[in-house]
Amino acid sequence: MGTYLDPIVAAHRAGAAGDYRKLDKLIDAALDTPAPVPFAAALREGEGLAVIAEIKRRSPSKGELAPAGVAAGKLAEAYADGGARAISVLTDEEHFGGSAVDLVEARSAVGLPILRKDFTVSGRDVCDARLMGADAVLLIVAALVGGELEGFLQLAGELSLDALVEVHDEDELERALGAGATLIGVNQRDLQTFEVDAERAMRVAKEIPEGLTKVAESGIKGPEQALRLFEGGYHAILVGESLVTSHDPAAAVNALVSACS
Repeated sequence: MGTYLDPIVAAHRAGAAGDYRKLDKLIDAALDTPAPVPFAAALREGEGLAVIAEIKRRSPSKGELAPAGVAAGKLAEAYADGGARAISVLTDEEHFGGSAVDLVEARSAVGLPILRKDFTVSGRDVCDARLMGADAVLLIVAALVGGELEGFLQLAGELSLDALVEVHDEDELERALGAGATLIGVNQRDLQTFEVDAERAMRVAKEIPEGLTKVAESGIKGPEQALRLFEGGYHAILVGESLVTSHDPAAAVNALVSACS
């Protein structure tokens, strides 16, 4: 049975197959950019639950989310004003309406660490994250095959990028841990049904070793859910839809932060 990720990942793999840029030259170019801001460390600083606030323009299931014409930089500033410790920027254009321009604008607007949230399927994608100004890259275990996870983790390390390794269940967590991941994101969304399973994050969190940084993702809408995840052992939550659709994103972020402080 296929998953909702399959057509998205297939599109990215098709794009990667037509990308003939030399990887070694991209690595050199990436290393020549300003050093990344420590992303994982920012999530563990201070008390309470860290909020990774996401700039997300569109959802494949719900269509347009962000108000028309909203500037990524202004949204990033609002998130920072609300107390976010990091920013996530979706750069996938075809399915989520994002772009590298959104990340560049967010980078120019705030000093918070930034995650490039996209479907990483090649080493060039990892390099592009730093070239855009990101401090971390997303690696989705369900989207990677063979030794890709290990290879991309190694390359991210060489580029001083943190890697948020996303899992959906215990089997994927085992793969992530075997590859050496230290920043684990647990996506509560079921790959087949697209429904949010609030118990998934609580269950998988118990299997993540002490000392690793835990991030809960997807379907987090308010302070009560944030508090439950914090009490369940999470250091951070990644929240997008409920923030970009809020009439006051700064207040929406602050409500999540305040619930766990």
